[in-house]
Amino acid sequence: MKAAFIHHINQPLEIRDVSLPKSRNGYKSVKVLYAGLNHRDVWISKGQYAGIKLPIIPGSDLIGLLENRKVIVNPAFNWGDNEKVQSRGFSILGLPENGSLAEFTLVPETNIFPSPEHLEDYQSASLPLAGLTAYRSLITKGNAQKGEHVFISGIGGGVALYAMQFSLALGCKVFVSSSSQSKIETAISMGASGGVNYQQENWESTLVDMSNGIDLVIDGAGGAGFNKLLKVMNPSGRICIYGGTQGLIQNISPQNLFWKQISIYGSTMGSPSDFENMLKFVNTHKIVPIIDSVFNLDQVNDAFQRMNNGLQFGKIVIQIGEK
Repeated sequence: MKAAFIHHINQPLEIRDVSLPKSRNGYKSVKVLYAGLNHRDVWISKGQYAGIKLPIIPGSDLIGLLENRKVIVNPAFNWGDNEKVQSRGFSILGLPENGSLAEFTLVPETNIFPSPEHLEDYQSASLPLAGLTAYRSLITKGNAQKGEHVFISGIGGGVALYAMQFSLALGCKVFVSSSSQSKIETAISMGASGGVNYQQENWESTLVDMSNGIDLVIDGAGGAGFNKLLKVMNPSGRICIYGGTQGLIQNISPQNLFWKQISIYGSTMGSPSDFENMLKFVNTHKIVPIIDSVFNLDQVNDAFQRMNNGLQFGKIVIQIGEK
């Protein structure tokens, strides 16, 4: 089979012919049709991820064929019995196990689910990791409610866009941020009520003026701008952090936290029940993923470069095989 390998840090991926994955008890070999790309894959290729082992076939998202059925895979393995937090044995498809950028991939049978029938194959391939992360952050941890004001940072990325779509489906009023005015305007055309450019000075004041305060923040950035989030929160507001692309958080005011009674939650991926509930939500509300672009497997390095440059609005998908 053909597969894309990361052999060396900061080097192009290599497409190679390799043996089919060896069968294991409790696992199934799925023929991959499309694979979704995530920032995680790019960070692994740049050596900016924990527990890297090389060579590795990256990729955490897929739609594939199993016994003539179209299936998607929950990429969160070995969550454990505690709904509140993942176990020590938790892992994600694509590292340390070989992932979905291959014609076949081996996954636990319990992690295999029917693909949503209202979606095209390339759309379904984009759903698992980002959809799961967004669902747990917004609903399981953030407890988003109809009518609330939700602020989503870094619109254009997969998790942020799913969080926006899920929020709108719940009846929330959504506000977004980006360094790109065109991405903000696109989000508004899709239903967001407003947006701010986080590179502009005093963006937090602009956000308060347009929103009259925020009840729930879904943040994947962290960094120096995080302290400004406290200034936009309504009393008893919640902040859920699922990523840290902007680095360490500094200069937090305890007074803003305790006086407004703000809650801060951390969230990583999601439990098996989160994944099942996310699929039910997508099916019930007929959520259609936002796709930026589709590449062929031999264009995998172009896909990685597009994501690394932050050019995408929506998910980047790679076609692997034929039906």
